[in-house]
Amino acid sequence: MDPEEIKTEEIAEVVEAAPAPIELGEVELKAILEAVIYITEEPLEAKQLAQALGQTEERVDAALAQLVNDYNAPERGLQIREIAGGYKMATKPEHHEAVRQFVKNLKPPLKLTGAALETLAVVAYKQPITAPEILEIRGVQGGGVLKTLLDRKLITTAGRKNVIGKPILYKTTKEFLVQFGLKSIAELPTLKEFEELRRLAFSEDEVPEGTEGPSTPEEAAAEAAADTAAEA
Repeated sequence: MDPEEIKTEEIAEVVEAAPAPIELGEVELKAILEAVIYITEEPLEAKQLAQALGQTEERVDAALAQLVNDYNAPERGLQIREIAGGYKMATKPEHHEAVRQFVKNLKPPLKLTGAALETLAVVAYKQPITAPEILEIRGVQGGGVLKTLLDRKLITTAGRKNVIGKPILYKTTKEFLVQFGLKSIAELPTLKEFEELRRLAFSEDEVPEGTEGPSTPEEAAAEAAADTAAEA
């Protein structure tokens, strides 16, 4: 067979194997490029984007140029820059100081002990609930833990229970919903959902022997939900 014919056949095979172009409008293409650049940490090359989206490199180059121009507008706090041969989204240099000051004033991440997480889970699933009832479920005193949760504004008082001694009732707050990304208490996972999450996250071999108590909010809430189900 003629070498030229072999070369022609190889080219034909490559052309046939190439993915068919995806039909995208100009607006849709720009929106997709913007989203992809936003979620990616490393700079993305136009060629890489074109191949992934099934578009010609020329068309992607044109859309990227429009995006860069759009983000150069003074009302935009972000910019799309060409870095190391690729495109990356970043804050504009003129806003760096303001952003730095904002980050300095952010609240520190929510950190709670295992006991606090367990108590918070009990309150979330059993609210409104009294301190003696929490003690009955957990089996340990938790006055200091309740104070911590009150100070963090994760729980608040909800009146008094109409029994002997009239103990204070506790419930979760709006801050609790914010910290745990919930729209309402109704969005709390069920025990069955928690158990599924735990099975997906951990295998028996990954759980150290002798480990006691919940190590995550999910585990703490799962144990509290289990207590609730057992008492129901």
